[in-house]
Amino acid sequence: MTQAPSTPAARPPHRIRIHPADNVAIVANDGGLPAGTVFDDGLQLVDKVPQGHKVALVDLAEGDAIVRYNVVIGHASKALPRGSWVHERVMTMPTAPGLDGLPVATVKPPALPPLEGHTFEGYRNADGSVGTRNILAITQTVQCVAGVTEFAVQRIKAELLPKYPNVDDVVALEHGYGCGVAIDAPDAVIPIRTLRNISLNPNFGGEVMVVSLGCEKLQPERLLPPGAIPITDRRVDSGSAELDVVCLQDEAHVGFMSMIDSVMRQAEVHLARLNARRRETVPASELVVGVQCGGSDAFSGVTANPAVGFCTDLLVRAGATVMFSEVTEVRDGIDQLTSRAASPEVAEAMVREMAWYDAYLEKGRVDRSANTTPGNKKGGLSNIVEKAMGSIVKSGSAPIAGVVPPGEKARQKGLLYAATPASDFICGTLQLAAGINLHVFTTGRGTPYGLAEVPVIKVATRSDLARRWHDLMDVNAGRIADGAASIEDVGWELFRLMLDVASGRKKTWAEQWKLHNALVLFNPAPVT
Repeated sequence: MTQAPSTPAARPPHRIRIHPADNVAIVANDGGLPAGTVFDDGLQLVDKVPQGHKVALVDLAEGDAIVRYNVVIGHASKALPRGSWVHERVMTMPTAPGLDGLPVATVKPPALPPLEGHTFEGYRNADGSVGTRNILAITQTVQCVAGVTEFAVQRIKAELLPKYPNVDDVVALEHGYGCGVAIDAPDAVIPIRTLRNISLNPNFGGEVMVVSLGCEKLQPERLLPPGAIPITDRRVDSGSAELDVVCLQDEAHVGFMSMIDSVMRQAEVHLARLNARRRETVPASELVVGVQCGGSDAFSGVTANPAVGFCTDLLVRAGATVMFSEVTEVRDGIDQLTSRAASPEVAEAMVREMAWYDAYLEKGRVDRSANTTPGNKKGGLSNIVEKAMGSIVKSGSAPIAGVVPPGEKARQKGLLYAATPASDFICGTLQLAAGINLHVFTTGRGTPYGLAEVPVIKVATRSDLARRWHDLMDVNAGRIADGAASIEDVGWELFRLMLDVASGRKKTWAEQWKLHNALVLFNPAPVT
């Protein structure tokens, strides 16, 4: 966990250049630098440049390429003398890369040496997965039951949970789906399988309990059909392999409290079974980690995301599973991804997901500038191209072993690309469905994002954010920009913290404050 650092002393003018071919660098000083500032090499600022924003290292004529990460992130829309502030209003965005003629499995990095001997204390499940927490999750078929379920959950926590000390929490899997939707439309499979696979997340121990209204389109048997839940995870001890459903419209319920009592009665059956579980030592290969960024800034691709990328390589070396995501935030680097594919089939799957999403955005007439937020731009990210270059580095250097379509469950180890929208909440929801048992979230602008279902480790890109949000950020990657730590130092720190958090030896700040965002299902099908 980060400690509240003292306010640092002012440092000499400092800029960060990613690649020798770059013709811009970002200002690293807290608060930015005023016009007239002179760097140690004689570069003088023409304009005031905010922290994280770009400064021209050479004279740029109108139309010249602006290069960062050794990638053209735009073209100057007017002449920009050396020392000028380079931002989105003085540059035009390059054309989106095509999906034809891409390099396929051309990058063949040397095999990473195995990383052995690292373990954590986890909960083994009957299906072979491992949980990092022991949680009772109550699945809901439709938004209509959310209020009733939440009322019941609060009573379960107050009255029942203290009796079962080995159970970490009770969570309601609330969502906005289930009725008033075109449930037979082809794309409706995405939200349905997302909710199904979330219900089977490793942190829930195979205990599946459902609250249904009764008249909704998404009936329990459609959400969780026979065979969806392994027989060992059903109510075999009670002599029934039927899905455990509390239906609020059941005639047996007379009054609101009858519904609540029914939910609590069934919950206690599951709590008793979960309480009998114990942590055991398992190899680090049982980690399934989702990596994501939100509230990004220009430091994201300099500090936090490279540190996560180094940690990603450590996890892959240990035999674990790591998922990176966010279609629009990697789309401009598709050539980098297909070239790292472990096989032509993986590259083809990646292109297929990108093409599907291109068509989805085209249907909504979305332009490429829609992704970067006002906060991204204030933090120095001029457009989606620059943002994409910083986002991709979370994936490290390992070959991409597979692709997980939205809502599907990951079925292999190694580095995987989970095709999700860039929305923090939808991405997190889809990574839960893919089976993560731990989540890493980097941020530069700051966000109190969290998930109730898995621990979320928050990584700050800047020391100033880590200082101000000292009880929300778990790791301060800003020390890399400060020169106080290397990417490798922070990557190893994150790896060790993951093992401690997965073991329950440490709680993240989001867990301590019980901060979490709602599940947001990705539903590209029509609403009726």
